Amino acid sequence: MKLTVVVCAFNERETIETVLDRIQTVDFGPNWSFEVLVVDNCSTDGTREILRSREWPHTRVLFNSENLGKGGSIRRAISEMTGDYMVIQDADLEYHPNQLPILLEKAIETGAGGVLGSRVLGGEAHYHYFHAYLGVRAMSWLTNILYGSRLTDVGTAIKLVSAEALQRLNLVGNGFDLDFELVNKLLLAGYEVLEVPLEYQPRTYAEGKKIRIWDGLFGVWIIVRDRIGLSPALKDATKAKAKMAQKKVAGEGK
Repeated sequence: MKLTVVVCAFNERETIETVLDRIQTVDFGPNWSFEVLVVDNCSTDGTREILRSREWPHTRVLFNSENLGKGGSIRRAISEMTGDYMVIQDADLEYHPNQLPILLEKAIETGAGGVLGSRVLGGEAHYHYFHAYLGVRAMSWLTNILYGSRLTDVGTAIKLVSAEALQRLNLVGNGFDLDFELVNKLLLAGYEVLEVPLEYQPRTYAEGKKIRIWDGLFGVWIIVRDRIGLSPALKDATKAKAKMAQKKVAGEGK
């Protein structure tokens, strides 16, 4: 079995080497191999030069020719992955990669299509900004109400998803909205989505934190959009919808 670790980087000069070094030390288990797909999203601070100057085992670096956003970069990595599962690992130091096997073990044990690394599960929550904590709780509450789930942290960056599910899901997000879209569409497609507690060391905006209040508000819209069916959960549904539209046009032309 194989795990694909996706690392999206945009101006992470201070941390990218540490994160990639840490991934190499992670023990995913005796029956697991892994690959690392690093997607540089047109960094301008020297991150790109660092990635060109060094090599890591089991690692491929994809250099975007234009800024695709975090979501667009993840979708590119999905098209390149060869693993049975994909897990998203941030390029900063907020989440230590040595926790990734916890998500993998949960998925194998339960057969869940997705596993989230929750920053609040277990009774502890560490945030620099209170509005960030409130936003995560509000969006998790909204997801639970609309989708019938029981999740605590839909906004977490650390998400593990089976390749089988990723091949079926109709993912269209380009920014941080993909974090929410991924959960929405897993649930809509009938996959079980579980959580495990993770340690979280938040950074400040001065240290490079990029997500803003607007991203959270847009995330609320994505949760509602997907629930009311404006963006189909599955690729097959999208194709079927397009075929129906084509037939309607053809019929009107007769």
